[in-house]
Amino acid sequence: MTSFDDLLSNVPVAQIAEKLGVDEATAKTAITAAVPVLLGGLQAKASNPEAAADIEGAIAKQPAGLLDGGVDMNQVDTGHGSQIVDQTFGTEKNTVMSALGNVGGNAISQDLMSKLLPMLAPIVLAYLGKKALGGGGGAAAESGAGGGIGDILGSLLGGATGGKSGGGLGDILGKAVGQNAGNVLGNVLGGLLGKK
Repeated sequence: MTSFDDLLSNVPVAQIAEKLGVDEATAKTAITAAVPVLLGGLQAKASNPEAAADIEGAIAKQPAGLLDGGVDMNQVDTGHGSQIVDQTFGTEKNTVMSALGNVGGNAISQDLMSKLLPMLAPIVLAYLGKKALGGGGGAAAESGAGGGIGDILGSLLGGATGGKSGGGLGDILGKAVGQNAGNVLGNVLGGLLGKK
């Protein structure tokens, strides 16, 4: 099982489907598309040492036991998740939501994705915290581990495509969400990489 599959196994699809008011198949499709995009956004931010420190701070705020024994969506702070999404994508947030809204046909909308990402962000950060601490419990990340966060994000994104990334973020996202949405998201996240 890749780290990406392991991360997805921590996401409570049935609970999220219920909160979104969709069937589990739709929720799973949306989650499988949204997680790599969230990881890509975080990786773009982590390339900047100052932003990497912000990510580590956000990781440290996640409840230590969030992943223990399965995630309970009632413990997920979607308000903090919204802040994470806003900080990750900035002014490009609407473009990201729009591209994600084109994944998986008519059942998945921009509105659904805008509700889903704040649910996923705390779970993803809790998982990153667990990985940063060598897979143990707890969610506090050691300061100065920016390269570590970037490495963890890179390996998770590689797992999202079933192997090593050949042609950069756009290709990774193209495999995860479909080529058209992948191109849009690759350009957006590439733009984030260029910003300090």
